[in-house]
Amino acid sequence: MNKIIKYIISDIIRNKIVLAYTFFLLAISLSVLNLEDNSAKGILSLLNIVLIIVPLVSVIFATIYMYNSAEFIELLVSQPLKRTRMLLSVFGGLTLSLLLAFLVGAGIPVLIYSPSIVGAALIAVGMGLTLVFVSLALLASVLTRDKAKGIGIAILLWFYFSLIYDGIVLFLLFQFSDYPLEKASIVFSSLNPIDLGRIVILLKMDVSAMMGYTGAVFKDFFGGMWGSLYSCCILLAWILVPLYLSIRRFNRKDL
Repeated sequence: MNKIIKYIISDIIRNKIVLAYTFFLLAISLSVLNLEDNSAKGILSLLNIVLIIVPLVSVIFATIYMYNSAEFIELLVSQPLKRTRMLLSVFGGLTLSLLLAFLVGAGIPVLIYSPSIVGAALIAVGMGLTLVFVSLALLASVLTRDKAKGIGIAILLWFYFSLIYDGIVLFLLFQFSDYPLEKASIVFSSLNPIDLGRIVILLKMDVSAMMGYTGAVFKDFFGGMWGSLYSCCILLAWILVPLYLSIRRFNRKDL
């Protein structure tokens, strides 16, 4: 298992796309954090990039890598290895490589320019989103043999969580504005890992007052220890559930 992970990591870290992703994050992070006099403003600007770029690169790169490594995976399946351990090894190699790229590109500049709770929260959210969308990419890649269809599913997942979901929630909140939906909005935020990460960081920056009564509800729920624990558990569920479904599908799949 460790040999497979090491092989995948050594293969990915030499990939030009991953190197470009690392240098892009590094350039953007240094530019944003240097341009802003206030580190909190720099973190807020970097937050929007992390919430869009990190999930997009993670889900697309992981999906393409799975399809391009189909022959390698078939070779591993022919060996006396359990499919579960093999897929977990591929997942571990992908996540460790992308996490390393994220930490070098965004984590180090944030720790240098904003060594605070907010900076640590941004790094944690970025790492969590990387794990979530690699897990979703594995699920998309094992659902279909068609590479174009699998990549299309991965892009639609990112598009849904990044743009469409917010529109649906706003529509529901507008249509049912006469009803108290502040607590229901907590449930809505839990159904989208990107929204959950955004809320956690904004509350760490103490800008919930700008969000009105809903922000007060979020602050009361997510601001304490139990709220932080709840956020971690929900993000962990977003990682483990797609991964479990991927393993279950992969074990039954005829290669």
